[in-house]
Amino acid sequence: MRDGNSRTPDGPAEPADTQDPSVVQDEDTTGEIPTDGPNEPASVHVIVQDGRTRIVLSGEVDADLAADLTEATSDAEATGLPIDIDAQHVTFMDSSGIAFLARIATRSSQKVRILRAPETVRFLLQVTRIGELLELVDDPDVPEAGDEPEQQAQQNHGLPTIGPGGRSPQTVAPGPDDVA
Repeated sequence: MRDGNSRTPDGPAEPADTQDPSVVQDEDTTGEIPTDGPNEPASVHVIVQDGRTRIVLSGEVDADLAADLTEATSDAEATGLPIDIDAQHVTFMDSSGIAFLARIATRSSQKVRILRAPETVRFLLQVTRIGELLELVDDPDVPEAGDEPEQQAQQNHGLPTIGPGGRSPQTVAPGPDDVA
């Protein structure tokens, strides 16, 4: 049921002559439903750098992003490196995002770090208790105890690395169809 202030994509929910005359209607000639702000396009990126795998999330992390989150989980696990999730630019997260965080936290051999989580994400982690499985980090530039850059630099994880010098070449083992 809609009241006189509700809107549909075609305009007011009821004709203006049936509404209470004391209610002032705003004139909207576009026919669009007003929103509180612009919708942020969602994205997931996996970056391997400095001996860690970073999954960068941005925008609305919801069911529309589920396939990308699953692929990012597989890519991150394939590196065998510690995993960081940069959530700084997350504007919304639903149960799909929480399920992603729970899945990656329980499958990782090391504690997964959540970097620069906004208050909305922190609230969800607290309410669902998923935060107990993760490490919340406000400043990821502070080195972790036990980090050994020389050992990490020598690890071969099979994915290209993006760093100050640009993208490293990806070495792929020849397959059965490759001809010498």
